[in-house]
Amino acid sequence: MHLIRRNRILRQSPAIRSMVAETILRPEDLIAPLFITEGIGVREEISSMQGYYRMSIDNTLKEVKELWALGIKSVLLFIKCKDELKDNKGTEALNPNGLMQRSIKAIKDFCPDMIVMTDVALDPFSIYGHDGIVEGNEIVNDVTVDVLAQMSVSHAQAGADFVAPSDMMDGRIMAIRNALENEGFTKTGIMSYSAKYASCFYGPFRDALDSAPGFGDKKTYQMDYANRREAIKETLMDVAEGADIVMVKPAMAYLDIIREVKDKVDIPVSAYHVSGEYAMIKAAAKMGWLDENKAILESLTSIRRAGADIIATYFAKDAANLIN
Repeated sequence: MHLIRRNRILRQSPAIRSMVAETILRPEDLIAPLFITEGIGVREEISSMQGYYRMSIDNTLKEVKELWALGIKSVLLFIKCKDELKDNKGTEALNPNGLMQRSIKAIKDFCPDMIVMTDVALDPFSIYGHDGIVEGNEIVNDVTVDVLAQMSVSHAQAGADFVAPSDMMDGRIMAIRNALENEGFTKTGIMSYSAKYASCFYGPFRDALDSAPGFGDKKTYQMDYANRREAIKETLMDVAEGADIVMVKPAMAYLDIIREVKDKVDIPVSAYHVSGEYAMIKAAAKMGWLDENKAILESLTSIRRAGADIIATYFAKDAANLIN
C-alpha cells in the first residue's frame, strides 16, 4: 500500500493541532449573562444552576470587573422583579428608575467599554410569567410589541449598547428599530432572538428569575422544536426588519439550525448556551461522569464550529479562564 496522504501528520502534537485548528474560541466570543436583584451585598446561588448567582448591583459591578479582566467584552442583563411590582402592563419594565435601567447605568459608568446587552421581554415583569400582555388566555401580539418598543427605548436611554428582544412576538424588530430611530438612538443595536424554541432546557433560568408561566406554556409564540425551515424564515424576517445580530436558542440541541442560519445571513449569528445545558454539564461533573473543564470547551467549540460568531453562556468566566 502506498499512502498518498497521512492525515495523522496534522494531529501528532499539541502545537501542530493548534496551528491547523479550524475553529478558535476566544473570550471575546463570549457573552456573560448576569442575573440582577435588588439589595446591597446580595449574592444568592441559584439552586438549579450550581455556581451561578443572582447579585445586587454592587456585586454585579465586581463581577463585571472580573469578566473584563478575563477578556470578556459583553454582558447580557436579566433582572429579578419584585412580585409586588409585577402586573399585566409592563409598568415596571418602563420605569426609568427600574432595576434594569439602574443596572445599565451603573455598569456603563463603572466600565464604559463593556458592551451592555439587555433582555427585552415582559415575563420577568408579568403576573402571568408570559412574555407578553395577556387577554383572556391569549398572549396578544400587537399590544405587546408596542410595550417592547417602549421598553427598548427606555434601555437605550439608560445607556444600553444592544437591546435583545427574547419574546418572539411578530413584527417586534421593525417596531423596536423604528422606535429607536424616532428617538434618536441610531447607534443602539438589536440582537434578536430570531429562532427561539419552546424548550425544556430553560427550566433553571425560570427558577433564577421566578418567571415560569402561570398558566399554559409558551408554545403559541416560541417555536416548535420539530421545525427547521421555520427558523430560517423567522431569521430572514428579523434581518429584513433591522436586526444587527440574530440568535438561535438553545444551542447544543440546535447545532443544525445554527449552521443553516449562518449559511443564510450576512450578519453575525449568536447562540445561547442555555441554563439547562449548563445544569446538565454541572450535574454530570458533580457525579464524576465527565470532566467539567473538557466538557465546557468541547461544548462551546462545537457551537462555534456550527457557525455561531458569539455565544451567550453561563460558562463564560470558566471558559475564559481555561482559554487564558
